Amino acid sequence: MTTTPERAATAPSLRDRMTLAGILTGGWLAQGCYAVAELGLPDLLADGPRPAAELAAETDADPRAVRRLLRVLSSVGLFTEPEPGVFALAPTGRLLCTDTVRSSRSAAIMFGEEVHRSFGAITHTLRTGTPAFDSLYGMPFYDYLDSHPEAAAVFTSAMGAAPVPPALNAVDLTGVGTLVDVGGGDGSLLAKVLPHHPVMRGVLTELPDALEGARDRLTLLGLADRTDLVAGSFFDPLPEGGDVYTLSRVLHNWNDDKAVRILRRVREAMPDHGRLLVLERLETPVPEGAALTRQAAQGRLIDLLMLVMLEGWDRSEGEYRALLEAAGFTVRAVHPAPLQSDRAEQVIEAVPAGTPTGEAR
Repeated sequence: MTTTPERAATAPSLRDRMTLAGILTGGWLAQGCYAVAELGLPDLLADGPRPAAELAAETDADPRAVRRLLRVLSSVGLFTEPEPGVFALAPTGRLLCTDTVRSSRSAAIMFGEEVHRSFGAITHTLRTGTPAFDSLYGMPFYDYLDSHPEAAAVFTSAMGAAPVPPALNAVDLTGVGTLVDVGGGDGSLLAKVLPHHPVMRGVLTELPDALEGARDRLTLLGLADRTDLVAGSFFDPLPEGGDVYTLSRVLHNWNDDKAVRILRRVREAMPDHGRLLVLERLETPVPEGAALTRQAAQGRLIDLLMLVMLEGWDRSEGEYRALLEAAGFTVRAVHPAPLQSDRAEQVIEAVPAGTPTGEAR
């Protein structure tokens, strides 16, 4: 085939080839992170450098294999090799330690197991539009967690490591007596809010396995006597009488019908003076010619994760407004994420339909 001048002008460069090679091999590095996290190697290195042979002996692993993997991960900045065969944690690798604040260990394990396998079947999703996870495991993701407690614990830990969206700081919670966090995982949102509002009580409704982690977290922070832990699903009747209800990173996991069902459960439980705070990343078009922000690029990756794992997706502000209206709410305000934040979630503040703006508090 003859190469036209146009094709020659756009022929891939060496840099293009290197970029593609980095993308194609990225999964190898991710699985390497999974392996060292699963074996607990970062925890063994938390107190200082150690020979690969010692690490292998303590984890019942092959010393040559451990050394070769750690050498590769050292080349991308997770570890260092201060002398041949001896390895130490780099700051990035310390994120894989169990006791690091906002540890990524659980995420590395979850990504290396169920998520990795689901992405291996992504063509099923492209052909059918349905999650690859359901096809592989014979059930939806949350049903799988219900029947696999160890996977559920890893998932709850991974989600709990994500920070509470900073946009929540823009919401006035003055005078709120009770805040009900619906589907709030291990209680991280209540743990952030309650210390700043000494008279506020918190209610967390979650599945029983997740509540165990929440109880530990809130007790450690001295907040156990100000919180009620209520076992249950957000598809079931919710605790009544809260002044504010929160749904943080919940609705994007579900299709429209189920999202409206969740919202209607909140409306049933909420008094007329109450408020609902929906914390989600809002899908927004990128202006022509504008550079894609890091937040937007990360959001697209998360949306791809949703595509292969779950039935939901990120929505626009207009789409969330439509869901809220269908469930009996009116949007009062949308609070954007701070410009310098590494989290893209915004807060949609809604009140029961028909409530005058001045009555919501």
